[in-house]
Amino acid sequence: MDGKRSLILAGGGMRVAYQAGVLRALAEEGITFQHADGTSGGTINLAMLLSGLSPIEMVERWETLPVRDFVSFLPFEKYFSSEGVAAMGDARSLVERVFPHLGIDIAKIRAAQDIEGTFNVCNFSRKVSEVIPHQRMTVDYLVAGISLPIFLPAVQIDGAFYMDSVWIRDANLMEAVRRGADELWVVWCIGNTSQYHNGAFRQYVHMIEIAANGKLFEEFEQINAINRRIESGEAVDGRRQPIRVHLIKPANPLPLDPDYYLGRIDARTLAGRGYADAKQYLVQRGKGIALTPEATKMADETLGFTFREKMAGGFTLGETDPEKGAKAGHDAGNTFTMHATIEIHDLYRFLADPNHLGSLTGQIDFPPVGLNLPSTSGVFNLFSPTSDPAMKYMVYELGFETGGRKYYMAGHKDVKQASITDLWKATTTLYTQLHEGTDKTGPVVGAGVLTLGMAELMAMIPTMHATNAKSPEEAASAVARFGRFFLGELWDTYVKKAGA
Repeated sequence: MDGKRSLILAGGGMRVAYQAGVLRALAEEGITFQHADGTSGGTINLAMLLSGLSPIEMVERWETLPVRDFVSFLPFEKYFSSEGVAAMGDARSLVERVFPHLGIDIAKIRAAQDIEGTFNVCNFSRKVSEVIPHQRMTVDYLVAGISLPIFLPAVQIDGAFYMDSVWIRDANLMEAVRRGADELWVVWCIGNTSQYHNGAFRQYVHMIEIAANGKLFEEFEQINAINRRIESGEAVDGRRQPIRVHLIKPANPLPLDPDYYLGRIDARTLAGRGYADAKQYLVQRGKGIALTPEATKMADETLGFTFREKMAGGFTLGETDPEKGAKAGHDAGNTFTMHATIEIHDLYRFLADPNHLGSLTGQIDFPPVGLNLPSTSGVFNLFSPTSDPAMKYMVYELGFETGGRKYYMAGHKDVKQASITDLWKATTTLYTQLHEGTDKTGPVVGAGVLTLGMAELMAMIPTMHATNAKSPEEAASAVARFGRFFLGELWDTYVKKAGA
């Protein structure tokens, strides 16, 4: 590789599990870095990398982390002290549980040789953001780097107070430039929509979004200025080639930390979204992004609906018929498991769309092919019409890669006019084929039947909830609306039409 490549891990609270999925995709592409910089939540993933974890190990540790370990409260009497409280909680659980579980080892960070690491922390006493090289990293600096006012207290280090740097910057591109990088890869999790929300917490988040995006755009302008000078023929600090910037972000804002803490989204889904977003960016990356404020723009939040579903069953490579593949797979002990998160970003549009199209992020476990394989793309259709007016499909499709080969899982549940006694089987049985390539036009290389058991159904129900609701009443209304649609379609198919 010519030049120097730098990885910029921006903040995003506890949701930076998303970044681990991005890093897995970049590693599979063979993209390596000579320097990595972290700010706010991004310092956690930087610390994991410098502790020697591979991106796959990072994803696994995020997925198995008990998310509630992020929070530890002060002794009860502290909340009623006449002096007031320094914050809502403290860092005990971070240090004692989260960091060890994530494999963070300060000694290994300080001794890292293969990559330069820089951590950004805010020196509150001087009102400046300081860059801490990895050789000087300590637990105190790591805690300070993610200590947001109100939620965690500032950390005293050498007589000064330190905290999260997000109010000054959430990504330090110019540190990478100063270190000679000419290709920057930014992993961005902070929201950027045109909407303004009510409520103290959402407005606290807005302040972070303004500070983080605003400083990033300032650094874009600094890099644009350098590039203009280079393009005019000037050598800038020895540079004669423009600085390229790549930025990977979600298309829709990630759910906020309370949703993650309360189980409304999980680390598997966050990492899966990061992996899929990175894979899609890599296909069309070109020479980088235009350095404008639109670079971090995301779709406005609309009332949506989501749930998580796990299905598994017998599956056989070399078979094209799902039922035959299921029997042979069951006899041989070959089980294909799909972990899926279905997201409907705009519920009203979804209900009005005849195909009822949503998005699907998933993970595949099938030992003959591989385990813990994240999806590169996904499609979900609920009660999609077919050429047979008596038949509708529930469609689940996932693309994934393993061993340098691309596969596409295409499954459908058959909802057709029949006796009501067939309803359970129809809504819990997924007839599945595995195609080679990036869509279902590729040759079929395997087949089977996945089913949703009662235990999986009971695990799925608590994950069903509205997203982006402005009030509990709106959330309840969205759940009821989705429920009426789902049950109404089944009633029409299995009662009204079947009895006609």
